[in-house]
Amino acid sequence: MAPVDEQEIRKSAALEQRHWWYAERRATVRRLVSPLTPGRALDVGCGGGGNTQVLRDLGWDVTGLEYSPAAAALATSRDLRVVRGDARRLPVADASMDLVMSTDMWEHIDDDEAVARETVRVLRPGGRVLVAVPCSMSLWSGHDVALGHVRRYERDELVGLMERVGLHVVDVRSWNVLLRPVVRARRRHNTSESEMEEVHPVLNAGLRAAVALERVLPLHPLPGVSLVVRAVKPGA
Repeated sequence: MAPVDEQEIRKSAALEQRHWWYAERRATVRRLVSPLTPGRALDVGCGGGGNTQVLRDLGWDVTGLEYSPAAAALATSRDLRVVRGDARRLPVADASMDLVMSTDMWEHIDDDEAVARETVRVLRPGGRVLVAVPCSMSLWSGHDVALGHVRRYERDELVGLMERVGLHVVDVRSWNVLLRPVVRARRRHNTSESEMEEVHPVLNAGLRAAVALERVLPLHPLPGVSLVVRAVKPGA
């Protein structure tokens, strides 16, 4: 598992409530989970808890799991139920969850197949999976290094991983498609720094509006900056 600097964790938590990227990621989670009947959910790699809060607000009985003590403390301070643990060995009973969500976590884990197997183990038959990861090694840069990534995913690679552990992939879509050319150009010169930083409010609103356009434009099959996958555990 690649380490994440605690200063980076705290910086991300401070940005989470206003930064365009986090705001649109929460909107994506809300949109994809809203049609589901609430039940028991596990947010694996919950970080500061922004997406965990989304599930709670939608009526889910949700627990966040977090490896980093700094991130777990931040999520707990937001009145969320959080347990410390390793995603490769989830401290959760077999077939006990209706939804397992991991947003921008799998890329931090050396043995991501162990994480996928554990996801299947704790899901009940018919349970749902929502996973978001950064895509395309062609976008690899110092941003990934600063955030403790060990990989970025190609679409076929991620689908193949899920299918190997027994999940049925329902939908895979690109996210942040319109801004991919900007990201690619910027990362050509980024050797060591995270891009998560304060953005001027006007620019922040413009970037959020650009990503929000993807809700209505048929862009999901095109290359983006992230991939979002929905899957189900067969057998219900």
